[in-house]
Amino acid sequence: MSDRDPAASERRQIPEAGGPGIATGRVVRGGLVAGLVMNVLDYVVNVTLLGAGWDEYVRALGVDPPQVAATAMAGWIVSDFAFGLLLVWLYAAIRPRFGPGPGTALIATLAVWAASHVAYAALFFMGMFPPGIVLGSAAGALVGWSAAGLVGCRIYREA
Repeated sequence: MSDRDPAASERRQIPEAGGPGIATGRVVRGGLVAGLVMNVLDYVVNVTLLGAGWDEYVRALGVDPPQVAATAMAGWIVSDFAFGLLLVWLYAAIRPRFGPGPGTALIATLAVWAASHVAYAALFFMGMFPPGIVLGSAAGALVGWSAAGLVGCRIYREA
């Protein structure tokens, strides 16, 4: 963009401090919906499609999957709702710079997905799980979380 183009200069400006803030209630609503979508699609990927593999590798670690199933499931459910809230909050925070819409929703989704799944990759780096199952889960999450981000961020609107 040319510095001589006044319209381009106006489009690049960051909103002034004191402008409209983040609509917290809408972040919560959108985040909970995103978390619900994440939970449903993560269940499909990690229980329906990859469940037998996860069980096999968990048993190899000396853990009985049925004994930890309830605790593990609760942890993953809470995590997905937390990531859904974070995703929609990030969307609301970057929306003034990138503009509203699906492109910005996908940027926020990719950022949250990448940060979380780099951390989850530690399961592979520590030798606990093979790359195939970790990568399969991460790929499934990228698809599911993208859908969740599009739905949850669509709910978010500023006042």
